[in-house]
Amino acid sequence: MSGLSIANRFKQAAHRFAAANEGNAAVIFAIAVLPILSFVGAAIDYSRAAKARTQMQEALDSAALMVAKDLSAGIITASQVNATAQSYFAGLYTNKEAISVSVSATYTSGSSGTTIALSGSGSVTTDFMQVMGFPTMGFNTTSTATWGTSLLRVALVLDNTGSMNNYNKIGALRTAATNLVTQLSGLAVNTGDVYISIVPFAVDVNVGSTNVNASWLRWDLWDPSNNHCSGFGGFFGTTMEQCLGHGYTWNHNPGSPSTSQWNGCVGDRDQSYDVTAAAPSSQVTDFPADQDSSCPAAAVLPLTYNWSNVNSTINQMTANGTTNQTIGLLWGWLSLLQQSPLNAPAEAANSKYQHIIILFTDGLNTENRWSSTQSQIDARMATVCTNAKNSGVTIFTVQIDTDGAGQSPVLPACASSPSNFFMLTQPSQIITAFAQIGTQISKLRVSK
Repeated sequence: MSGLSIANRFKQAAHRFAAANEGNAAVIFAIAVLPILSFVGAAIDYSRAAKARTQMQEALDSAALMVAKDLSAGIITASQVNATAQSYFAGLYTNKEAISVSVSATYTSGSSGTTIALSGSGSVTTDFMQVMGFPTMGFNTTSTATWGTSLLRVALVLDNTGSMNNYNKIGALRTAATNLVTQLSGLAVNTGDVYISIVPFAVDVNVGSTNVNASWLRWDLWDPSNNHCSGFGGFFGTTMEQCLGHGYTWNHNPGSPSTSQWNGCVGDRDQSYDVTAAAPSSQVTDFPADQDSSCPAAAVLPLTYNWSNVNSTINQMTANGTTNQTIGLLWGWLSLLQQSPLNAPAEAANSKYQHIIILFTDGLNTENRWSSTQSQIDARMATVCTNAKNSGVTIFTVQIDTDGAGQSPVLPACASSPSNFFMLTQPSQIITAFAQIGTQISKLRVSK
């Protein structure tokens, strides 16, 4: 047989093979199914490893804080840091799929602060990728707790208006705030690591009648007798300050009444000082004494680590009055500053501080010194939010809407980030939201 004949036969056989279609679908499927299964299997193995790593990160974060607290309190020494960290981690890490888990800790201390650094690693046995030659998938993560350089100063600005009585929102708020104080105070490794202030608000705030002789008060808008406002037929403007601020006439001459009758209430400062943290130094920057009958029962509590006093102030809160979130936010900001009127404790030059405001409210703005129009009040509030954030303050905002009023147009933007705004509809959610905020703040004590 000639070479040409063999070539022709081979060519004919090749054409017949190419034209044949019996069993092609099965062959193509068999070829394609292997990479498809490999990709799906790899995704499953990866998700298992990712879950194990996430749980390790959470356990390392908690263990780092616990070790730091024990070390600072003198419960353990520097030589016991590694063993203690491993013990805490073992009790916290519950992932059953992780193998070859290893954790180590290092301790450093110097003029820049004290650090506990934990590192962990492990792996999971693969179910699919081992077919491709990868019997395990490894992961690792780290956590660093620092103190002496990152301290917390937190202002709780809490709505005490009349609508907080509905559905016992005020009761849920008291519980949530008390729980948050416990959560945050537990982060203090050393005394003074965590300070908290309480600012209950309605249309005014109560600074306490014991401040009657304070140099930062002004009395030209104060009259102990309310309801002498001419030309204003609405619900608002019953005090001298509010009546004049709304543009109406006060038809009573207070003469020189005794300031001993003052109930501790103060209203908004003159604009534009109502939205700035300028220290009081003259009449326009001073705080006008007011005599609102709905003045919050609980007075503003400056920054403190006396947790008994903090919880006592929270428990004194009752629901009464109308809503002026701007004044509450401003006093929360002022409580974080080392200046009159609240004179926050001094801050160490070599330490880093986190300044935080948590604003809780159950509704929309309804009144300030000048207006009962929500959009105008919101505009003042938006400005103080921006000013506070620009000064380095982190803001959380929490709104509960149980009456269908809708989401505030200013609270989401007031928060420092979308994750710092909480929109609630049930009183039971207040406790959960505050716990979540506490967890977010706790992470500020974990540097990495």
